[in-house]
Amino acid sequence: MNDRDAREKTVKRNLISSIIVGLVLLAGAAEAQHMDLKAAPEDINFGVKEYSPYLHRGYPQRVFWGDTHTHTSYSTDAGMIGCRLGPEDAYRFARGEIVVASGGVRARLQRPLDFLVVADHAENLGLAPMVAEANPDLLKTDFGREIFELVQSGDYGGAYTLWGESMSAGKDPLAGQDALTRSMWERVTGASEKYNQPGVFTAFIGFEWTSSPGGNNLHRNVVFRDGKEAADRVLPFSNYDSTDPEDLWRWMAAYEEKSGGSMLAISHNGNLSNGLMFDDATLSNEPLTRAYAETRMRREPIYEITQIKGDGEAHPLLSPDDEFADYGTWDKGSFGPEPKTEDMLPREYAREALKRGLAYGAALGANPFKFGVVGSTDTHTALATTQEDNFFGKATPAEPSAEPNRFGEVITGYFQEEDGPDITIRHMQTLAAGLAAVWATENTREEIFDAMQRKEVYATTGTRITVRVFAGWDFEADDVHRPDFAHVGYPAGVPRGGDLDKPPSGKVPKIVVRALRDPDGANLDRVQVVKGWLDSSGELEERVYDVAVSDGREIDTEGRCTTPVGNTANVELASFTNSIGDPMLFGYWEDTDFNPAERAFYYVRVLEIPTPNWTTHDAAFFGVDLPEEVQATQQERAYTSAIWYTP
Repeated sequence: MNDRDAREKTVKRNLISSIIVGLVLLAGAAEAQHMDLKAAPEDINFGVKEYSPYLHRGYPQRVFWGDTHTHTSYSTDAGMIGCRLGPEDAYRFARGEIVVASGGVRARLQRPLDFLVVADHAENLGLAPMVAEANPDLLKTDFGREIFELVQSGDYGGAYTLWGESMSAGKDPLAGQDALTRSMWERVTGASEKYNQPGVFTAFIGFEWTSSPGGNNLHRNVVFRDGKEAADRVLPFSNYDSTDPEDLWRWMAAYEEKSGGSMLAISHNGNLSNGLMFDDATLSNEPLTRAYAETRMRREPIYEITQIKGDGEAHPLLSPDDEFADYGTWDKGSFGPEPKTEDMLPREYAREALKRGLAYGAALGANPFKFGVVGSTDTHTALATTQEDNFFGKATPAEPSAEPNRFGEVITGYFQEEDGPDITIRHMQTLAAGLAAVWATENTREEIFDAMQRKEVYATTGTRITVRVFAGWDFEADDVHRPDFAHVGYPAGVPRGGDLDKPPSGKVPKIVVRALRDPDGANLDRVQVVKGWLDSSGELEERVYDVAVSDGREIDTEGRCTTPVGNTANVELASFTNSIGDPMLFGYWEDTDFNPAERAFYYVRVLEIPTPNWTTHDAAFFGVDLPEEVQATQQERAYTSAIWYTP
């Protein structure tokens, strides 16, 4: 039997397994009003040869776009500084409706999202709406009366400071007022239920747990697979309850045991954690264990790699040979007074965490940093905007305007050391980012949640690049050109987020990638494979390979294209043309340096051609000067979840 015959036999065998799995998924899925991708189980005739070849396909056939990190007026740090839009406004906007922003500017998405998580902060959830409504139960408390009177007198800064002091100290100013929290939580879950439309739009129930030890960011967004009935059985877990992620995980487990439901947590990009997000010890300073690693990956299968507050894929000091590593870099400090130091960086960025996870996997028998990746916004305006020409900012004070605070609003650096380095980061340095891309079988809570659990997801910096990647032992270069790319990819390999099994003798990993530009966006510059591995001497290594490049440029013998794609951007007009780059790139790559005894991971990064930043669009629209501190153009990108190989 030759290699091709063996390959075809493997594909057929795996295809049968894939069909069976697909049928199980179909049979076990909750019924939806709009079955936009899946066939009903009664329509499946397994083993019967029929004319239509699409009857028995149970794998994901479409990418769904969403944001897992939208804040509304129900978050105190949004509502108390001017955001007037609540959860219903956020869902309406995400579904494509016109909404008037808190600053009075009309807003609408170019294309609706497919799903949204309203992730308002758990800490004193709904405080601003309660103040605005003169909630009688709130006014029965000393804190409630004091903050209400400050707002009534027009001292909004004093009101926010009053709350912020309690929050920073970890002391709940409304301790014992669970009925107040429950009334607000049930409004949040009610809005989600109202706007959830299976098959059309998914409104997830969620909240943000805002752990901030020392002002450092360890925040997590908690997402429910379930509906209102189950979610209403608990109150959101808050920073007042604990700052320790392990306590959050225990709370999640208790919810699942109590309700029979499911939830997951998405940790924020770690660039503001000052080395805590991927630390070498637990928050209680205990060494990492196998139990810790397994629990973390059970509870936090995906990670927010990019958002408004900078990009968390790589850092130029950690990846000096990667010319694209210095993108959206926020490396001055966090929300507390402690400045950033170089030794913190390896414990903050995704690529380095993925590498260090390989070493922990070898030492512990389980990898604590084996996460998939998504992007999201962290907007505090209730408006999930990620396009450069439609960016409504981080928070209401920086919504679209010609006023100086649009660029100059301080994001971090309020509490910096008196004689220390400047750790101020301003709004002009924010990214109009990002988006979560999920390959799922249909647009429902259950299917999108399950795709997140299996890490079949990827991140973009706000653009809607479609990326599909498979890794396996038997792919061939021509497979990327097959019209039934996924139909071959699933049975012959594993998608992003998966694990390669034991290699056949003499085989090496082969990766096939297809990338399609955002239909309303920029052409593509290149497709890259990023490999990380633990070598035989115990050293952690990484390398970036260009596997497809546009415009007929060449990839050298080192696997790199050193010729830049060019730049068509007109800074004065904030425009560009697609006269360079390609609308679609196909890539095939073999790991010719593969050692079957070494742990490794592979993920794909896709880069667009240069386009104007949101600051460039603002300068052109409002007729103001472009800040010298920021670049006029950028190369937006997508990052896929990794595929792992473990000996």
